[in-house]
Amino acid sequence: MTDYSPLLSAVPGIKHGFGNKSALLPEPLLPYRATLPEKKQVHGTRIVEIHHPTQVCGEADGFFTREPGILISVLTADCLPVIFSRNDGSAVAAVHAGWRGLMDGILQQMAQHISRDDSTAHWVASIGPAAGPCCYEVNEELVARFQQALPLPPELISPRYRHLDLATIAENQLRSLGFAAVDRAGSCTICTLNSSPQLPQRFKYTSYRRNCHRRAQDPSHPDIKGRNQYSGIIITG
Repeated sequence: MTDYSPLLSAVPGIKHGFGNKSALLPEPLLPYRATLPEKKQVHGTRIVEIHHPTQVCGEADGFFTREPGILISVLTADCLPVIFSRNDGSAVAAVHAGWRGLMDGILQQMAQHISRDDSTAHWVASIGPAAGPCCYEVNEELVARFQQALPLPPELISPRYRHLDLATIAENQLRSLGFAAVDRAGSCTICTLNSSPQLPQRFKYTSYRRNCHRRAQDPSHPDIKGRNQYSGIIITG
């Protein structure tokens, strides 16, 4: 079942969704697939404004448009997808934010882009499925970098030893940047199981980390190339 944001669902004139293994591109967005811009995500902070369908963006991890009929999206397999809308549906955006993007300021870059001629107070944001603090284990040095760099209680950044809570970090950054409201859609990409026993996949989401563990145990297990899930949004007018 596709994940949707209550905040974004209340915005007029847009469609959105967060993909999973059963529907890499959410069904409501399928009719617009041919309009997707061409991009290469590189865990960076570059934001591109989209003006026409199939626009060539180069290396970028954030996308913004005021144009109706152009589907913008990010691909993820444990990193955070964050999708945004102006509260009247006149502009939308999407960001791919792993730990590098969060540390280097991609959410701040998107806020700056919006603030060129608008205010983040007119925007809402939704954080999609990603590796959760239950499963996202990292080294002590990375936890320390986040705790030293961010003005947050250490236990919010790392609620368990050597684990990061990317969604909480992102939510606090978005709120501090002045977004009108923030919600979360979806759950941990590593451990969340499918709710329906009729579905062939045991796990709901594609996960890079889970796949790496499986391949370490069984080298014949297929990788996830071409199977990342889309989180997307479009102005329908």
